Amino acid sequence: MKSFNYVIQDEVGIHARPAGILAKAVKKYSSKITISGNGKSADAGKLMAVMGMGIKKGMEVTVTAEGEDEDTAIAETEKFFKENF
Repeated sequence: MKSFNYVIQDEVGIHARPAGILAKAVKKYSSKITISGNGKSADAGKLMAVMGMGIKKGMEVTVTAEGEDEDTAIAETEKFFKENF
């Protein structure tokens, strides 16, 4: 299992457009990717679950990847967070 922590920089937090792109992007990995924060946890591939977490600017999230391609999955997901959130 691989993971990283990230503090949300976007003014509106994790919102619909980038969350939708994230959900679509993580489906290409065989690894399970999970986002935890604000006392909740969600499968990164489920848009409504991610949106329901209520992650706002300044909150820290932990993203984990577990599976066969976890190294690639976590590296590319971390890059996505830095570029979009």
